[in-house]
Amino acid sequence: MRIFNIHNIIMGNNQPFVLIAGPCQIESQQHALDTAEQIKNITNDLGIRFVYKSSFDKANRSSVSTKRGLGIKEGLEILNTVKHKLGVPILTDIHESWQAQEVSDAGVDILQIPAFLCRQTDLLLAAGETGCAINVKKGQFLAPHDMKNVAAKIASTGNERIMLCERGYTHGYNNLVVDMRSLPIMASTGYPVVFDATHSVQQPGGMGERSGGDRTMVPYLARAAVATGSVAAVFMECHEDPDCAPSDGPNMIKLDDLSNILKDLVAIDEIVKRKSH
Repeated sequence: MRIFNIHNIIMGNNQPFVLIAGPCQIESQQHALDTAEQIKNITNDLGIRFVYKSSFDKANRSSVSTKRGLGIKEGLEILNTVKHKLGVPILTDIHESWQAQEVSDAGVDILQIPAFLCRQTDLLLAAGETGCAINVKKGQFLAPHDMKNVAAKIASTGNERIMLCERGYTHGYNNLVVDMRSLPIMASTGYPVVFDATHSVQQPGGMGERSGGDRTMVPYLARAAVATGSVAAVFMECHEDPDCAPSDGPNMIKLDDLSNILKDLVAIDEIVKRKSH
């Protein structure tokens, strides 16, 4: 079983779960700082280790007319401010090979490969060569056992700081389902597994020019995923007012609901992992 550190955070499937959380898009520096501080306070109270996540660009939007984000320059400056002011590691997406080194040089701790791009060899190799931890989202079209090939591409660079992320599988039009078997299957690779609880309830393109979702299902799926005992981290996008967020509002959870959801996850995680550490 592979275990590695991200600053003072230990990432491993037999370790207490880490929370990866934040709003879908970076909206402003103040919004990022306020959101990160609220999440940090909640996680500190519960003894959960926390990585802040937000995206400078959402390149996979359903429509050309929907908001994509602030862009790489301003976005990275904001993420760096969050990291240094609040002392939390940061994660963000990359979509192009050339972005990998620039984002790494800016101090981002975890590079995230979007699900649609999980088989893009040049992107995976560029990410691996940075030496950063890499969170690869399993494509909605991909079987969990095929993620070993994705991981092997990154590992070929000498970088084995790899996380494999479940975010649902396409089931008919505009719908995703989660096969909980995928979590122990991916964990069998030895790499830490992440469960993306909010994108798993997304309805891709379900609202015409944007995606829909059902945030009420997030707690159920998150509890089920943690109960497998195969999860190193839980990924949850959250926002103080998701219905007014520029992207992924229907599947993001409200910040006010985060604490109660996490309390249940901590209790389940402690039970299923009590013999592991």
